[in-house]
Order: sequence, then C-alpha cells, then structure tokens
Amino acid sequence: MLRRNRVAGAAVMAAAALLVACGKDAAGPPPPPEVGVITLAPRAIAITDQLPGRTTAYRVAEVRPQVTGIVQKRMFVEGGEVKAGEQLFQIDPGSYRAALSSAQAALKRAEAQAVSAKLLQERYAPLMAANAVSQQENDEAIAARARADADVAEARAAVDSARINVVYTQVLSPITGRIGRALVTEGALVTSAQQNALATVQQLDPIYVDITQSSTELLRLQRQLASGELVATDKHEAEVGLTLEDGTPYAERGRLKVSEVSVDPSTGSVLLRAVFPNPKRELLPGMFVRAQLTRGTRSAALLVPQRGVMRNAKGEATVMVVDNEDKVSERVVTADRAINGEWLITTGLNAGDRVVLDGLQKVKPGAPVKAVPAAEQMQAGAAAASAAAEVAQR
Repeated sequence: MLRRNRVAGAAVMAAAALLVACGKDAAGPPPPPEVGVITLAPRAIAITDQLPGRTTAYRVAEVRPQVTGIVQKRMFVEGGEVKAGEQLFQIDPGSYRAALSSAQAALKRAEAQAVSAKLLQERYAPLMAANAVSQQENDEAIAARARADADVAEARAAVDSARINVVYTQVLSPITGRIGRALVTEGALVTSAQQNALATVQQLDPIYVDITQSSTELLRLQRQLASGELVATDKHEAEVGLTLEDGTPYAERGRLKVSEVSVDPSTGSVLLRAVFPNPKRELLPGMFVRAQLTRGTRSAALLVPQRGVMRNAKGEATVMVVDNEDKVSERVVTADRAINGEWLITTGLNAGDRVVLDGLQKVKPGAPVKAVPAAEQMQAGAAAASAAAEVAQR
C-alpha cells in the first residue's frame, strides 16, 4: 500500500512539472526592449568659435611735458574723466614768459632796422638813375634791406617759439578718456626729454578686445570655406559676442575689425581684434574675456543630443543606430563640436538614421529593439505642427 502511494505521488509531481514546462513554451521569448530614438534631419546652423581674449584700451595717451620746469599744480581728479584739450598740470611759466617778452622786443628792433633799410634803398633808386651814387653803394643798400627782412622773419619765428613754450607750460590732455593716478606731485622738476609720463589717459568707449585663435583651427576653417562646407560671413565685420570673467554675458555686441597677417611663433596663434561699445565702463583694460565669433553657416548639419554619444575603449565617439530591421548597430562618428547641448557630427552618420537616445543600457549591437520617438523628436514634431498651424491661420 505504501509503495503504491509513493508511485502515485511521483506521477503527480511529473505531471505538474510537465504542465509548467508546457506553460513556459506557450509564453514564448520576451519582447524586444523599447528604446527612444531620434531621426536625423539636416539643419542650418551658425558655426561659432569660443575664443579667449583680453580687453585693450581703444586709445592710450601717455602725457609727458614738452618744456622743463617746476610743476605748480595738478588740475584733474585721479581716476576721473577728462576731455581732449583739458588742462592737467601747470608748469611754472615765469621764465618762458620772460623769453617771450625778449623775443617780442627783438622782433620790434628787427622791424625798425628793416624800415631804415627799406627807406635807404628807396632813396638810392632815383640817385642811381642820375648817377649820383655808385653801383656799389646801391647794391649794398639792396642787400641791407634783404638782410633786415630776414632778421624780421627770424625774430618772428623766435616769438612763435617762445609763445609755444608758454602754451606748453599748460599740460593738456591729448584725448578724451579716463585718466589714472598722477605720477608726479606739485613741486617736482620735469624735463622735456624725460621718459616717465606725468599721467596716462585711456579711451574706454569703445574698447578693443584682442582675441587669439590657433593657426591650426584657422587653416581648418579656411579649407571648409573653400570647399563650400561653410558659407562665410563678412570676415571684417563679423558680429562678436562676449562673456565676462564671472561667466555673465556682456550686453553689447561687437564687430570684428582687424586680423593679424602673421602667426605668433611663440604661441602658434593669430590675433583678431574686435571693437565693443562700453558706455557703462564695465570693460576695463586687461580683463580676461571669452568671445563668441561666428565664422560661417553650415547648411546641412547633423546634430545629436549629447546623451546619445558615448566613448568606446579606444576613446572614439560612438552612437547606437537602429537599422531598417529594427536591430541595433554601433557606429564610430566624428563629434566636431558641442552646440547648445548637442554634438555636431561630421562623419559616421547620414540624414534619416535613427539614433538611440533612451534605453542605451538595455541594448547591444545586433539585438532587436522596438524604436519609439524620443522626447526631443516629439518636441520637434509638436513645434513643427504648431508653426504650421500658425501659418494656416494667417
């Protein structure tokens, strides 16, 4: 009886196992994983370079004395704004005024002598016609008058020179701008040939931004422009944006004005110079900034969101692509640059390719998947539909 029961129990267990196995076979393999993809479509984008730069004053004037003397007075506020022609320093003018008075007296004496020589020469003219004076005396009278006229011209030049020296005792600002601290004090002796400046005036509105770009990158851009891959903007008047040292964008836009014609051998870079308005004096000479320079437009660019691009063991950029059979394959691509959270892909992908963005951890090359539009694809479709609806309403 016990033996019969054991045999029956074994049969029941075998039947149960058979039923479970049959259930598994009936369920079949698991469904392919679902992944979010984006279908690549070419777009026109502006190619913008992020380049380091330094601000430089638009004009700089180092104010130096043009005469020798004692500084009597400083006539400006250090760090303030000065205008062209505004007096900055007063140098003792006493000796120069005296020299001017002496030159004026010498001019009057020369003019008196010129009058005497003129009258003598005029008296000799009719006497010479009557043979009352010799030819020698007449020639000497003519020469004396010429010498007297030359003395008058020389005396007038001396007066002008003395008057200029008196004016130079008033040290004036040559340009409009912001002046720094005074480098001399009242009572200091200054000379017309000294090397040290009395003060420095800098024009800050507008202001220069000197930008450096590697010669390698410049050559690459030139080749892209030559091949038609990029459509050039006006290189001499290209618009330039600016980011300040603290990361905030500068409100004003600048224009590219100058490009150096030679490469700096020590850095391998080319200097570009842009001009920016600076009405609030936010930019000061010597500040480090980052410039955004638009080089041209790529008419058929392929962009992939950054989360869809990975790196393999060799460090190469790769993406996962879903083919026409809904299977995944890995592609090695060239990610040229990042633009607003997306990679610009120059090689490895074509328009119409479906790139996996969501669910990358669930797939491997050769595996089947179920492709659905990623969030970016759905947003782009909604934006396009909204734009079409607005056009239809108009």
